[in-house]
Amino acid sequence: MITVILQLICPDRPGLVSLLSGWIASHNGNIRHADHHTDEDAAMFLSRLEWDLEGFTLSRDEIYKKVFELANSIGGKAQLHFSDELPRVAILASKQSHCLIDLLCRVNSQEMKMIVPVVISNHQNLKGVCEQYNVDYRYVPVDQVNKLHSENSILEILKDYKIDLIVLAKYMQILSPDFINKYPNIINIHHSFLPAFKGARPYHRAWKRGVKLIGATAHYVTESLDDGPIIDQTIVHVSHRDEVDDLIRKGRDTERLALARALRFHLRRQIMVYQGRTAIFA
Repeated sequence: MITVILQLICPDRPGLVSLLSGWIASHNGNIRHADHHTDEDAAMFLSRLEWDLEGFTLSRDEIYKKVFELANSIGGKAQLHFSDELPRVAILASKQSHCLIDLLCRVNSQEMKMIVPVVISNHQNLKGVCEQYNVDYRYVPVDQVNKLHSENSILEILKDYKIDLIVLAKYMQILSPDFINKYPNIINIHHSFLPAFKGARPYHRAWKRGVKLIGATAHYVTESLDDGPIIDQTIVHVSHRDEVDDLIRKGRDTERLALARALRFHLRRQIMVYQGRTAIFA
């Protein structure tokens, strides 16, 4: 069953739930899910509504037009999606394979509703993994003197494959602001329970501090390093008996889970970003 998904953010005021649900009902829409949130500090209203396309009296093109007219009438911003739309996703990775293999396995089993036509890497280590899953593998070495050249090559590949979303599955390179502006939909997995232990070697620093919990953070990429809106975080307990290698092993488990959960939220259009943070309607 194909559904329509509306995500809307607007200034808060009385009667918005009735207005939105009434509009859907007026076109014979059968609502599957209705989730709303009011941020009192920001005086903002967030809504995610999902309803059946079958039986709805408006065509897809008409829905787009009417939804944005409705959003404008209440001073809001809307995003509209259909559940049968499969985004084309490029995965960027470096040498570590655990997150990449996990995602490709989930796509192969049809757990992840997306198309992965290409994996891009600055190393050649993961080519065999992609061959096993019949995914194109593009090797783009990073020129540390002129990273712009490497990024331009990646941008050309993304354009050729008509990519909608980028996932950084342990891609150990910092993307430039210009790249991020061209592709604002980028999800990254960070091997730390942000905002703690930003940057490199977080497990080593966590071990030195004797922490009892470590975790991983999946977030949207912004120009500020490791500071984008957080989508999902997972944690695992550690003890005094654990060495750095144990923290890394446990950390990789949290990375796989956090990235998969975050990507699933995104694909199901359950995330709404506002004022630098996220609301997850799960």
